[in-house]
Amino acid sequence: MLYLSILIALIAFIVLATSRWKLHPFLVLLAGALIAGFAYGLPAAEIVATIGSGFGGILGSIGLVIALGTIIGVILERSGAALTMAETIIRLLGERFPTLTMSLIGYLVSIPVFCDSGYVILNSLKNAVAARMKVSVTAMSVALATGLYATHTFVPPTPGPIAAAGNLGLGSNLGLLIALGAIVALITAMAGMLWANRFIDRDDANAGLLTEEGQALDTDDPFAAFREKHGALPSASKAFAPILLPIALICLGSVASFPTAPLGEGWLQATLNFLGSPLIALAIGVAAACTLLPVGRKIEALHTQVGEGITAAAPILLITGAGGAFGAVLKATPLGDFLGETLSSLGIGLFMPFLVAAALKTAQGSSTVALVTTSALIAPMLGSIGLDSDTGRTLAVLAIGAGAMTVSHANDSFFWVVSQFSRMPVALAYRAQTLATLIQGVTGILVVWLMSLVLL
Repeated sequence: MLYLSILIALIAFIVLATSRWKLHPFLVLLAGALIAGFAYGLPAAEIVATIGSGFGGILGSIGLVIALGTIIGVILERSGAALTMAETIIRLLGERFPTLTMSLIGYLVSIPVFCDSGYVILNSLKNAVAARMKVSVTAMSVALATGLYATHTFVPPTPGPIAAAGNLGLGSNLGLLIALGAIVALITAMAGMLWANRFIDRDDANAGLLTEEGQALDTDDPFAAFREKHGALPSASKAFAPILLPIALICLGSVASFPTAPLGEGWLQATLNFLGSPLIALAIGVAAACTLLPVGRKIEALHTQVGEGITAAAPILLITGAGGAFGAVLKATPLGDFLGETLSSLGIGLFMPFLVAAALKTAQGSSTVALVTTSALIAPMLGSIGLDSDTGRTLAVLAIGAGAMTVSHANDSFFWVVSQFSRMPVALAYRAQTLATLIQGVTGILVVWLMSLVLL
């Protein structure tokens, strides 16, 4: 019971320090690693060495991947490629299914772009489409937000799932996570869309007819403001290439490395293994994103946007490294064996990481912090609860992702982005957006659990 009491105290410390005391998660996780080391009786010298190796080990395996993925997202955001994706989906689906269209736009855009930024970028588009189609802006807002939120928590190269994969030993094998994560994210996005449809008859279709700057919104051409400022939007092929190319390479690399060697064992397998490694695949994605840079000042724009990407990635890298240090200390203690025996007897399996992540998310607000911290906590016990395989680790990441979206409320910046940009009263935002994320999280863990019945 002593081991369990210490763990509960550590979780309580992390929750209180990040939510009530407003300390940065980087410092909290490092402090948690030190406290855990001393509380579990590790020698002082071993604690220091373990924290250093854990921090460096996780960043060595996944740090560059996070940085490259963030750079791709910044370039897509600044170039208008995210708007091109939205325009392409509207053109394909037409105007028959407004909330479905918004959900799918969010689903695709949030794979490389943070959900907060994605919502800001697409807000004027969403308002214009709602007014043009005479559909509730509340319903459209929730559909867009839940679509963005789904891939944000489940699908690499979004940093949160990548960091969790690194903590659980999947840093160089993301193909299965992308494939299964895309399925879970799509189902949870559809669950969010169905909840959004409850508000589709609200009489607020024109609620967003002014931009955030107070200017009149062009409902016939939602992209007019961008075109006036930056020129034409990039083509669909250029816009989608930085996302789809790395994902395709990673998936091909995973197929090539199957034990059955479906693509043979010669030069083709070696080439696909090299190109499909997450680092090389995302580097190729950055190269593809460079075609989106403005003609005539590509070098200047590349320098600026890479700098912005590095700045955006820095906090995530530090939190990820601190999470790796925290997890390494826990692995060095007898905690894993103890919890494994205890939890395996309870038979809750994948629901355990889901519940831990949901508690952390609800308490402190950040999905990324919930993903990193929970993955570090459960890494030592994967074997004891039957998840010590690539498939098991992948499902564990997805279970954590489901928890990390449960729920978005007042301590989550995304909640305020959605409510304020949509001019949604806070009480309505709790009914519409917060309950939507609860439905998404529960749907997500049920889908992951059903997958486990087939795959494990």
